[in-house]
Amino acid sequence: MKRFIETDKAPKAIGPYSQAVVVGNMMFVSGQIPIDPENGDLVQGTIEEKTERVLENLKAILEAGGFSLKDVVKVTVFTTSMDYFQRVNEVYSRYFGDHRPARSFVAVAQLPRNVEIEIEAIAVKEGE
Repeated sequence: MKRFIETDKAPKAIGPYSQAVVVGNMMFVSGQIPIDPENGDLVQGTIEEKTERVLENLKAILEAGGFSLKDVVKVTVFTTSMDYFQRVNEVYSRYFGDHRPARSFVAVAQLPRNVEIEIEAIAVKEGE
């Protein structure tokens, strides 16, 4: 049985997809970009500020589905430059702390709305 997650605490999907889908004890969160959910505007500023907004969006979707960052087992970071690697890691580390999900960090030519970063995640609830 699938449950589709939608929260106004994260940006609405900008295409024909869901913010996330829960199947059993697993949640699949669609890629999040640095959009402020309150006004729908792209976050301006540094890659750190944009990464923070993306992770806040991701966190809000996880929470709307009854999950948390501690339940995340796999993260994929898409960025338009590998030069952002260390700077993104600094923000990422603040959110995940000692919790270390598997992760891929991929440089791509372009992302939706010409943003510089997008992050998706898979979460699993233990014991369910």
